[in-house]
Amino acid sequence: MSKKRFAPKLKIKKGDTVVVIAGVHKGDAGEVLEVFPDKNRAIVSDVNLKKKHRKPTQDQPGEITDIPASIHISNLMLMEGSTGTRIGRRVEDGKIVRYSKKSGNTIR
Repeated sequence: MSKKRFAPKLKIKKGDTVVVIAGVHKGDAGEVLEVFPDKNRAIVSDVNLKKKHRKPTQDQPGEITDIPASIHISNLMLMEGSTGTRIGRRVEDGKIVRYSKKSGNTIR
């Protein structure tokens, strides 16, 4: 598989609050914990949890824990208020900033 020439410009960043718009977890919301631009995926807190079985060691007993798995970026939408919004880019004071297409407000 060949490498992409440029990394994709993602509209979702770490720390954003997003809502899942497609798939099994549709309607669930959470904060983005990590973004993987090369795979177009993100990890969202309390969404798409998978079970992880840990073997016992001398220090601690074995356990089954929930860990968040990644979700494709196309299934996420940034939240503004209680609903989702699409994101655009514009230049303000010589810098490119993200803005909400629904309200026109600058994001961060």
